[in-house]
Amino acid sequence: MKVIKLPRILSDGMVLQRDKEIKIWGWAAKGERITVLFQDKEYSTVAKNNNTWDFILPPMPAGGPYKMIIDGCNNSITINNILIGDVWVCSGQSNMEIPISRVRDLYEEELSTAWNSEIRQFNVPQIYNFNVPCQDLESGEWKSVDPENILDFSAVAYFFAKELYDRYQVPIGLMNVSVGGSPVEAWLSEDALQGFPGYLESVEKFKDDEYVKGILQKDELAEENWYSNLLEKDQGFLNQRKAWYDSDYDDSEWSTFNLPAFFEELGLDNFNGAIWLRKEVEVPASMLNRSARLLLGRIIDSDTAYINGIVVGKTEYQYPPRKYDIPEGLLKEGKNYIAIRVVCNNGQGGFVEDKPYKITAGEEMIDLKGEWRYKVGAVCESKPETTFVQWKPLGLFNGMIAPLLSYTIKGVIWYQGESNDLRPEEYRDLFSSLISDWRQKWKQGIFPFLYVQLPNYGQNVDYSAESNWAVIREAQLKALSVSNTAMVVTIDIGEWNDLHPLNKKDVGIRLALAARFRVYGEEDIVYSGPIYSSMKVEGKKIILTFDHIGSGLTAKGDGKLKTFFLVDSNNKPHKTEAEIRNDKVIVWNEKVKDPVAVYYAWSDNPEHANLYNKEGLPASPFRTGELCRK
Repeated sequence: MKVIKLPRILSDGMVLQRDKEIKIWGWAAKGERITVLFQDKEYSTVAKNNNTWDFILPPMPAGGPYKMIIDGCNNSITINNILIGDVWVCSGQSNMEIPISRVRDLYEEELSTAWNSEIRQFNVPQIYNFNVPCQDLESGEWKSVDPENILDFSAVAYFFAKELYDRYQVPIGLMNVSVGGSPVEAWLSEDALQGFPGYLESVEKFKDDEYVKGILQKDELAEENWYSNLLEKDQGFLNQRKAWYDSDYDDSEWSTFNLPAFFEELGLDNFNGAIWLRKEVEVPASMLNRSARLLLGRIIDSDTAYINGIVVGKTEYQYPPRKYDIPEGLLKEGKNYIAIRVVCNNGQGGFVEDKPYKITAGEEMIDLKGEWRYKVGAVCESKPETTFVQWKPLGLFNGMIAPLLSYTIKGVIWYQGESNDLRPEEYRDLFSSLISDWRQKWKQGIFPFLYVQLPNYGQNVDYSAESNWAVIREAQLKALSVSNTAMVVTIDIGEWNDLHPLNKKDVGIRLALAARFRVYGEEDIVYSGPIYSSMKVEGKKIILTFDHIGSGLTAKGDGKLKTFFLVDSNNKPHKTEAEIRNDKVIVWNEKVKDPVAVYYAWSDNPEHANLYNKEGLPASPFRTGELCRK
């Protein structure tokens, strides 16, 4: 090694952690002397036998911007625009990853004027490695908030950082280390996985590069063949002069379909293939020559949308909202034709309810719900399953966390759990192990770990004994026993029809509220909703007490508590009466003579759950009693 080299994270625009010792490190030829000049002080060290070097800067207060000069024998590196503030690791799966661009319609005015050179994000590239912890990142740079850069910021992390910055005026650095769909075990080190033999066995297989290569090639070929076969069969493309998306195609013989709905309502159960939909709409002159968009809610699985024979948008998988800009001049006064090609690859398909389906131009809109014409273009077998190698145990820890372990941080915010819902019983141990593992590997003490409990999602049900999401939430609740943690309850701000609820602002604000108490020492604030503490049986009634009641418990809405269920000695749940008395909750059912336990908000989507404290924070779902755990 002829020149000194720095890790990617130590680069222009970086935020260093205030009030703590800061490690600066890199690589150089063995024995080479490295000199660093920072804030008018000089530091020096010598590269070790393994070509690494490092030195420790003393704790420093918030401030900047500063410049750091690092000199070696053959080259010099200057890092510009350095701030000293608070550095937060922002990790988890898609609900942490989702960028501002996905939710900007909710906050358009606020985001269009967003400028803050002291809130910065480093997007860690999504890399996995099963063999060794990576020493560096392949790419990435620090970016500050402006109307363009902010679109790539994690939405949750940005609103968290903004809340803290507005309050404390301290620079905030965000390291966005998140991967959509990732289960918790993908973020565990090999040491931590020793406690989970089943996952460790998987790791051994994926350490074989040829094995991984074979899986990736097989998956790629299978997917390519599936889509190629579908395209060859699709009647909508076979007549090149009269494709089904053409504006003058005659669809009068097609069947009708009321949008939004799922295709099984058409008798297409377990359908895989392509379905075409068409609709004629009248566009007034007042909507022309203006910025227009086609909003198609959410579609399962993928779609291509056409207006007047021209593609205006395409989405490859089911989760993103369909928001397609319509090119200027494409709409015309009078009749216009919309065509949508929907590809279903896993037996279910259609248009998700309670989403926007319309054309907009300024304040005007054309409602697209209601009758469309449709025709099946092709039928196929279901698409072969993809392995998603990046989600396997260990991979993301080695590829994304390991390169950051020398970087001094303030703490972690975490939003994850959805991808562990098929094995919810093990989540408590896995999640607690992750917190302990990261603290051990970072070697920075018991730093704050703030996390989001899963929101409400799915069909509204007051109680479900089969709810895996409820079990995950319980595991997250129990993780509060781990020191220096805080949990944000979001049971009231999810969306029944969307795994990725768009309200990321309230999530960020609640995380910041937890940080204000747990990290920044505001001990007089109420930062959490009610957390179940204990129960006492008195005859036919159970009396529940709670921590974090703030200035008192309250039943949001009509004043009547909902989604409480009483469990009898046969472990049978009963819908029950519940009321608040002296900041305790009394639960009873006249038909239950021997109550032993209580469930509250125990389902994937307990939409009517309404126990709050008077500060407006919702209670965590919970269950009590040993019978409930059998």
